[in-house]
Amino acid sequence: MGKSNRGKALKKLPSKGRGECPICLRKRIKLLYDFRTENAGTVKVCKNCREKSF
Repeated sequence: MGKSNRGKALKKLPSKGRGECPICLRKRIKLLYDFRTENAGTVKVCKNCREKSF
């Protein structure tokens, strides 16, 4: 069974799912996880920042 955050699914995303994380400001990192904010709705964040939000 394939993982949804690897392989072909990433190729369909803009920039192959990579960018700058709005929380930790790392560059060229996978932004695959939704994070709820008060004013912007949801934004995509990296895996490390998603784990810190729980």
